[in-house]
Amino acid sequence: MKKLSFLYIAIFCSINALSQDTLTIEQCRTMALQYNKDITAAAKKTESAEYTAKSYRSNYFPNITASATGLYSTADGSFDVEGGNLPTFGSDGTADGGFAYFPGMSLEYEVGPVVTAGITLEQPIYMGGKISAAYKMATLGEDAARASEKLARAEVVVSVEKAYAMLVKAKEMSIVAAKYNELLTELYKNVESAYRHGMKPQNDVLKVRVKLNESEISVRKAQNSLQLAKMNLCHIIGMPLDTDINVSDNFTDVEIADNETEGANILSRPEYEMLDMQLAVAEQQVKLTRGDALPQVGLQGSYNYMYGVEVNDKTLLNSGNFMVLLNVSIPLFHFGQNSNKTKAAKAQMEQTTIERENLSEQMTLELTQAINNLDEALLEVELSDNSMREADENLRISAKQYDAGMETLSDHLEAQAMWQQTYQTKVEAQFSLSIAYTEFKKAAGVLETE
Repeated sequence: MKKLSFLYIAIFCSINALSQDTLTIEQCRTMALQYNKDITAAAKKTESAEYTAKSYRSNYFPNITASATGLYSTADGSFDVEGGNLPTFGSDGTADGGFAYFPGMSLEYEVGPVVTAGITLEQPIYMGGKISAAYKMATLGEDAARASEKLARAEVVVSVEKAYAMLVKAKEMSIVAAKYNELLTELYKNVESAYRHGMKPQNDVLKVRVKLNESEISVRKAQNSLQLAKMNLCHIIGMPLDTDINVSDNFTDVEIADNETEGANILSRPEYEMLDMQLAVAEQQVKLTRGDALPQVGLQGSYNYMYGVEVNDKTLLNSGNFMVLLNVSIPLFHFGQNSNKTKAAKAQMEQTTIERENLSEQMTLELTQAINNLDEALLEVELSDNSMREADENLRISAKQYDAGMETLSDHLEAQAMWQQTYQTKVEAQFSLSIAYTEFKKAAGVLETE
């Protein structure tokens, strides 16, 4: 019982320590990649494709088969040959008029147990290119599975990057709401005190009270959004939804090289790699189909041993033999079956080529859009930083002027509201930049997935 108690305490302490630690984006990415079921399924698909390629590779080598057959039968019987005088012949092959006595013969047979065993070797020599085409298709399928796994990992990384940024945004928005609420709370105390001393009208108290109520609702909404963002990140990284995790207060640093967007292209994207492989598979499919119309040559060698069947109490079959067979098959005429199958495969390859061009253009448009979004997000962050500095200064001046009686309550409330909106806009801009940079890296195929 004491051991169980210590175990429960250890588990509780480990969970509590985890909830208190600050998770970095690298830790969240690693946890998500290890937990995600889609990645696990993609890895199994890659493993299956590897074994499939090895299976097709074995077609280059001979097949060796051992077989054995046992038979038991109660069938038996006999065969008698009557005796008598048989004519004799001279050296020239003509009857010489003499006779020789043949005493007759009796043969008795019994099937009983019969056993056959052998080993066979089959080696394809030329199959119209079908073996090499099938093996290349299998290896392309293996490469496509790896690209698909890479794509699955990239999608998980994007999802965890977004969830992490969403949680940072929720924390920042909660801080904004709390600070705004503090400003209004302090202002409300001052106005209410002034009203009690007859220095402010009741209307001013009501104005601040309305704004304070609105800010309290904003605080509650921000807290709920923060909790939901935590649960979402926990879901992605594979932790219990009620885990009280903590992340950094800053968004992921965005460091863009001077020519990073100018030299971006789609050639490194796993989706583009998969398109190339699909076209290569279609080309091999044409060769595989064409192989049905070409000659096929195969070699077979075997050794067989037979034992059984007794005749006059002696075993009749008790020996082995070797056999070699060379088979050549040449298709002559099949009423257009093979040629039409080849034409269908060529049409499929042309269709794949057109689809590849279409999807490549769509990915290029997606990359261009991601570059534009990143450029706009950078500008938005720069402008919001400038606006934040101006809003801080405006709020400071407004507070001094209001305290000095040089500014109305409405103007001061408006300055506070503008400060809050500017702060929120800054957080939104930083969030948008973080997401835009992640989507740009995915669109350019440079997103780290390890």
